[in-house]
Amino acid sequence: MIRRIGLWALITGLAAGLFSAQAKPAKVIAIKNAWIIPVVGDDIDGGTILIRDGKIEALGKDVAVPAGTEVVDARGLRAYPGMIDGYSFLGLQEITGVNETVDNRETGRINPQVRALEALRYDSMHIPISRSNGITAALVAPTGGLISGQSALIKLDGWTERQMAIQVSAAMQIEFPPIRGGRGGFGGGGGMRGGAQTADATRLITELRELFAKARAYEKRKAYAAKTPSAAPPDFDETSEFLSPVLKGELPVMISVHADRDIRAAIQFIKDENLKAIFYGAEQGWKVAEDIKKANIPVILSDLYAMPPVWEDGYDQLFRNPVILNKAGVKIAFASSSASVAKDLPYHAAKAAAFGLDKKEALKAVTITPAEIFGVDKIMGSLEKGKAANIVLADGDILEQRTNIRKVYIDGRETDLSNRYTELLEKFKKK
Repeated sequence: MIRRIGLWALITGLAAGLFSAQAKPAKVIAIKNAWIIPVVGDDIDGGTILIRDGKIEALGKDVAVPAGTEVVDARGLRAYPGMIDGYSFLGLQEITGVNETVDNRETGRINPQVRALEALRYDSMHIPISRSNGITAALVAPTGGLISGQSALIKLDGWTERQMAIQVSAAMQIEFPPIRGGRGGFGGGGGMRGGAQTADATRLITELRELFAKARAYEKRKAYAAKTPSAAPPDFDETSEFLSPVLKGELPVMISVHADRDIRAAIQFIKDENLKAIFYGAEQGWKVAEDIKKANIPVILSDLYAMPPVWEDGYDQLFRNPVILNKAGVKIAFASSSASVAKDLPYHAAKAAAFGLDKKEALKAVTITPAEIFGVDKIMGSLEKGKAANIVLADGDILEQRTNIRKVYIDGRETDLSNRYTELLEKFKKK
């Protein structure tokens, strides 16, 4: 027994040392001679970024570099803030065809207590692949049911899921009932149609309203019992308990909604329930862009690799959607909506840019805008003094496929860019 305890203490000590080494920020680093693209503010050609304790201490043309600083010569390279994936399944899906490696969907229909972070595989092979393409943070989301659970905002580096967490609970995921058709058709080819579909959607929306009403009553009874010693508190209600942060405005709801009619219904639902909300999907958002803007609801766009849900809208509908939303003043961000191709996040922004979205706006939509949507723009999303040193050094435009990522820093620590792709490359180069 003593030997076992001693061995366990040794293992625990080694593990703690390993974890602390991982968490320990890099020493003082100066990235010099870079073309700095801070996203907010003007570009700085031939500038320096000084990193200390995992944060940006200074950046500009004339930054004093202390003695003993590790200097990285970035001549010929561009420095970008790390990109943020607005909606993904990183760490929740490994091989979609193998059920044992897929853990993004919980059984049941009402699951506000579910946290995506608890199912996260920090050793997923897709995380280093995405990181090597300049993505340093991502929202990982549960799916399924009416209330799917709580998504988490993570950084793509760490030995454990807790080390990776930026926000353990970033949003409550709600699958809004479609009034006409599913995402595959919006009434033009997928799902039920007509009165049956409308009646089913009405029933589910009513159920959502009743859940929120019940949670409000539960909170009132708890508050009254806390102030009145003679009053008994209500019996524990798990659903109401986990909906409480939503009702208090502490946790936004991210509502998956797709067709224009459904978006209008979701806007009314959000207004009636007084919720802090984010839309995900909104493929037909361009049809109701002014309504979304008026409601001041930001949009995380679903991936642009999908086929047009409604052919009558045109082959380029998904590519034009972010352009129209942006022109209307809607805050937009891009998402991979994936694990295996989360690495392609910048190319969704590039597609929109090719169809008319201003390139600066496209870049913001994978950096500072998702940070603003998730309320972390004070600490990440751009290259500014005091923010986390999440920095990507690239030899070209980060939204271009031909660009190579040379270095990635997360919290001031240079990360390993090796991954399954580079392993295969080295393997077959020897053949």
